[in-house]
Amino acid sequence: MSRLLRPSLQVIAFDGRLAPEPRRAIKLALTALRNEQGEICALEGNLSGYYRLRVGRHRVIFSYAADGAIEALFVEERQLVYEIFEAQFIKRLKS
Repeated sequence: MSRLLRPSLQVIAFDGRLAPEPRRAIKLALTALRNEQGEICALEGNLSGYYRLRVGRHRVIFSYAADGAIEALFVEERQLVYEIFEAQFIKRLKS
């Protein structure tokens, strides 16, 4: 079953700044994610309820919406992605 994929503005902007090969890899991985394919892992702790998709040295953080769509929320290099996303997530909760 192919799901609707809704990328955030951050995902679109980040993708636009990448070199052609990583950009192509992320686009292919997001297309495969619509069919729930790829290196997917559920996150734990403060990020419980979110998932990550591994794309080379990048990670895409996503969640499943109530309507069954996949919301690609954040993408960044592996060493930064969890810290930045968690900080933004907590900031959003406090607002």
